[in-house]
Amino acid sequence: MNFNLPYLPERPAKPRINGLAMVMDKGLSIREAENFVSSSAELTDFIKLGFGTSAITNNLEQKIKVYKQAGIKVYFGGTLFEAFVIRNMFVSYMELIDKYQLDAVEVSDGSMNMEHQLKCEYIGKLSESYIVLSEVGSKDAEVEITNKEWISQMQSELEAGSFKVIAEARESGTVGIYKSNGKADISLIDEISSKVPLENILWEAPLKSQQAWFIKHFGANVNLGNIAPNEVIALETLRLGLRGDTFFEFVPDDIRRKYQ
Repeated sequence: MNFNLPYLPERPAKPRINGLAMVMDKGLSIREAENFVSSSAELTDFIKLGFGTSAITNNLEQKIKVYKQAGIKVYFGGTLFEAFVIRNMFVSYMELIDKYQLDAVEVSDGSMNMEHQLKCEYIGKLSESYIVLSEVGSKDAEVEITNKEWISQMQSELEAGSFKVIAEARESGTVGIYKSNGKADISLIDEISSKVPLENILWEAPLKSQQAWFIKHFGANVNLGNIAPNEVIALETLRLGLRGDTFFEFVPDDIRRKYQ
């Protein structure tokens, strides 16, 4: 903070387990990554190299080094994990993680059908050596998952060794925990949060309206993901009530009544 204001919510410093921000890099250049680190490293906990972009990103090793030196944990998108698994190349995937010296990994089944027990076995194996973030939910809007299945899968993946379970939304924010218009599926989210500890969930929220909704619903230190690199500082202002969407969230009731 460059200056102090009263009535701002307390935000934990890194390394932290609550109030996480996971940013999606869909192909930034080295210079863009360096600029991002300069402006937003202290506000970013994880960088996901989205879907399969790491396979064709120039200077991949150098970019990963930029992020890691800034104290950001880097991992490959879950779609890349699935691309290796569907080709029966899980061991090669682990070798790839070690080659780039990553300390985090995403396990997902959003693009392919996978027995959930097998997914949990992958989580258990990977959690022996890496921080595992596992993703629940399909990337296909036509695939229906009941609320009970969402909860059961999240619980079993945490038991298998996941650090956080990611609630799927894609970078579009129109599937999974959201309706096709981008609005939060409130009944689903509330039922999940009533059965799964909130600190164990990372909600994908690529749109400002979604970020603001989660902050209003769960507070400043809700874990949010799929944040665009140029939106990290803007997200932090939402968390602090320094943007119109959350302006009255953290001031005392007497001030709110007077000015709202």
